[in-house]
Amino acid sequence: MSTAIERPRWTCALGGALAAAAALPRTVPIIHAGPGCAANFAWTQNGASGLQVGGPCAALAFPGTNLQENEVVFGGAERLDEEIEQTLKIMDGDLYFVLTGCVPEVIGDDVDSVVRKYAHRGVAITSASTAGFKGNSYFGYEEVLKTLFAKVLKTKPGRREKTVNVWGLPPMMDVFWKGNLAGVKDLLGLLGYRANVFFGPGASLEEIENAAGAELNIVLSDVYGLEAARLFKKIHGVDFISLPPPFGAAASDRFLKLAGRRLGLPARKISEIIKREGRRHYEFLEPLIDVYNDMEGQRYAIVIGDVNYGCAVADFLTDDLGWLADLVFVTDDLSDDERASLDKARSARARPRPEIIYESRAGAIAEKIDGRWRPSSTKYHNSRRPAFVAGSSLDRALAVSLGAPHLSLSFPVSNRAVLNRGYTGYDGGLRLMEDVISSAILMR
Repeated sequence: MSTAIERPRWTCALGGALAAAAALPRTVPIIHAGPGCAANFAWTQNGASGLQVGGPCAALAFPGTNLQENEVVFGGAERLDEEIEQTLKIMDGDLYFVLTGCVPEVIGDDVDSVVRKYAHRGVAITSASTAGFKGNSYFGYEEVLKTLFAKVLKTKPGRREKTVNVWGLPPMMDVFWKGNLAGVKDLLGLLGYRANVFFGPGASLEEIENAAGAELNIVLSDVYGLEAARLFKKIHGVDFISLPPPFGAAASDRFLKLAGRRLGLPARKISEIIKREGRRHYEFLEPLIDVYNDMEGQRYAIVIGDVNYGCAVADFLTDDLGWLADLVFVTDDLSDDERASLDKARSARARPRPEIIYESRAGAIAEKIDGRWRPSSTKYHNSRRPAFVAGSSLDRALAVSLGAPHLSLSFPVSNRAVLNRGYTGYDGGLRLMEDVISSAILMR
């Protein structure tokens, strides 16, 4: 793992947990932490997620204990008790979610005892240990999932036929999470299944509470959410599959084949769905083909992003656009086990893939690119330079230095406004193609 942080592409565990809890339907997060945490996350996290700073109970509107010197010395449990009491009077919610920051966990506040007091009164309330020093945003996201699966879900719900659970796209850390989840719901709808996605528009706490009755869990990541999936299987007995987010037609085909097979659908039915959706997809794409060929659309590309975006975007550029995705920089601070899990998942797909370099430091990424494609004065040399950079807003300067077009896709994205845009599914692939090609022709 990295020994230093240079222009990090994540926040701390509390940041990821807050984003996830705030994205749950009718949920009021309560921060038990020192002053300033919510404001910092509002701008450094939500602002860098396509400018999604506001919300009825998000960003700057979180209830919080705002721990001071007195609580550090004498403990903050009493202050938390007071904050929960006042929050219940002022803020209307169906679930209250206490999240701890660094200060209360360092001083050893007994948060669970305070939360149990209100649970015994019939309040729908839970808590998760999400001190910032425990990990980054993705860790916090997973802690929220694990808390839901262990404390909120009913242990013996009724069987919910034709229903699957989907997670693996962390709110805010996946800048396009709302649109991406909607795209996956549409894909599963083609198979005749309803998707419980837990977060965002269309989700409900009733669905979350009854999630253990689903037929299958689908994790849209080779790393994020896998620990939670294993916990879900252990507690509730529901199996899971994992695969990258399906950006574009080729990945959507793979998604439908794998999900359909695990759900026991006839192969012929799955093939018919893929054929029908593919025909529709390429009808939209066809008018662009002549322009694409005329502008010599095939390019080398460098992809810089987290586990989900680094690999899935590279696959899209290769499979759907026919580009040569030469290098993929995975910027997450992954453990050796997580790297091994990702490498194993990639190799199991038995398809040629670009080289993956694990590097989170922006300066080191630039050095590796420059070292590999350093200009030569000799007559015959490999003159290829990355002709396109897909990354974050942090990578724009790199693209400018290379004279290459650039598109911000992976967190942080502070140079685009994002509402419900998403890139999953067949229609999402068309949107991604529009954005990529539009970015490329701006440099002509």
